[in-house]
Amino acid sequence: MKLYGYFRSSAAFRVRIGLALKNLPYDNAYIHLRKGEQSRADYTSINPQGLVPALIDGPHVLTQSLAILEYLDETRPEPPLLPKAPVDRARVRAIALAIACEIHPLNNLRVLNYLDKALKVPQPLRDDWYRHWVQQGFAAVEAMLADARTGTFCHGDTPGLADICLVPQVFNARRVDTPLAPYARLMRIFEACMKLPAFAGAEPGKQPDAEA
Repeated sequence: MKLYGYFRSSAAFRVRIGLALKNLPYDNAYIHLRKGEQSRADYTSINPQGLVPALIDGPHVLTQSLAILEYLDETRPEPPLLPKAPVDRARVRAIALAIACEIHPLNNLRVLNYLDKALKVPQPLRDDWYRHWVQQGFAAVEAMLADARTGTFCHGDTPGLADICLVPQVFNARRVDTPLAPYARLMRIFEACMKLPAFAGAEPGKQPDAEA
């Protein structure tokens, strides 16, 4: 397998965690988002969206981090990233999507660049925008985690898809000094995840393409 990613990409971070949890080896291919390498023709021929990650698995080209993670779970089912019961799988997906589809898209590089270059929004206001959507989203996730099915991790005592989405978003929140004290359940789970090598080894600062 080959993973096209960028050290600071939340979506690529998710896939790195998933691959590590399943102990799957892969080669890295680095796409520098701030240099615009995602728009090069040789990369858009792989991922027409011009986004990372993209995963090559034999003849298959996979895009979108959650689709990649569910593909990995279906083709390499151990250890599972989703619980067995349909209602529990729906809960885990709901938490994951609350982060990956409701918080992250409003704060990704494309949106921030548009605020900067097209709308001329100054940096302090862009940071306020970022924090606003993180805080609104985290408040909802914190309430979702009040469910009795929450354990050491978002669902029970085994890390899975929801945790894979949670951890990168906390890293992003910290980059813009988002206050995280109100989210005690969320942060407890984050700390539990970061004690595991699969999460700690996937963090942005430990990637070969990380910038000093």
